[in-house]
Amino acid sequence: MRYVDHWDVIVVTAVRDLTPSVREFTLETPWTAPHGPGAHIDVEVLIDGRPDTRSYSLVGEGGGAVRRIAVKREQPSRGGSRYMWSLSPGARLKATPPSNSFELSLEDGAYLLLAGGIGVTPMVSMAGALVGRRADTRMIYAGRSRVEMAYLDELAGLLGERLTVSADEDGGGPPDLAAAFADLALDAQVYVCGPIPMLEAAKRAWAAAGRPASNLRFETFGSSGRHANAPFTVKIPRLGLEIEVPESRSMLDALTEAGVGVLADCRRGECGLCAMDVIAVDGVVDHRDVFLSDAQHETADKICACVSRLAGGAITVEPAWRGDVSTTPSKVFG
Repeated sequence: MRYVDHWDVIVVTAVRDLTPSVREFTLETPWTAPHGPGAHIDVEVLIDGRPDTRSYSLVGEGGGAVRRIAVKREQPSRGGSRYMWSLSPGARLKATPPSNSFELSLEDGAYLLLAGGIGVTPMVSMAGALVGRRADTRMIYAGRSRVEMAYLDELAGLLGERLTVSADEDGGGPPDLAAAFADLALDAQVYVCGPIPMLEAAKRAWAAAGRPASNLRFETFGSSGRHANAPFTVKIPRLGLEIEVPESRSMLDALTEAGVGVLADCRRGECGLCAMDVIAVDGVVDHRDVFLSDAQHETADKICACVSRLAGGAITVEPAWRGDVSTTPSKVFG
């Protein structure tokens, strides 16, 4: 993880709808250095008049001033996608230069790219780079319906029969990852970006196949979970607080707005900086992070406040904050 301390002004030069719920933004930037597959930028958004930050994968490899991102309109939206969808050509934004926490290794060997929904955005550049190197590359792209699967035609043209589409509307259900992994060479690498259920299924199938953990690489987005968003209550007895978390806000946002300082960086459930001790739970914890282990999820002794939540009910926590520190939220994908 990095601490962001440099922001540039970028300009939206074009907007186009890729699907009914995914919109692409072409950006004029001051950046000249090329970015590699998997890179992203942080963008300042306004939510209820207050600045916040969201992170978006860059679509396609790039160098020079023009870059692309794609934003899925979430329903309900926590505010980031709603703000981005309000923009039109000529809008000016503050953004950080490209950085990469999901780098493609470009080593010799076979590759499988696994994308779910808007998780396809970093895969466009990965597929292009691997095809350009004539690497042994296959891709599985899963989504609810083909009409909602952004960049499907582009990927089909690039990969041909090496692209497998798994759409719910076709009646096939989720992709058979056990079979897909069984067909891979022993040294194959898999890159996964999508919702938590897809990532967990990939991790289980990968472990069951006896594959090296280091060859499964992933990125997720914090808006996905096993349960639909529902309001819940956070109790902090030491501070005498009971804080309501609406379905459209994260636990981290609600705590911060109530004056409880919580350290946070990635805001995607990956760094663990916002993890806090759980004292009691009245409800079902919907763990959406990838930082805590499966065993920790099972015991629910900790929760990553940036993405995880309750499917209704109340949770009692013990944050590290003692009332003398102020923190600022950083970033969220989506």
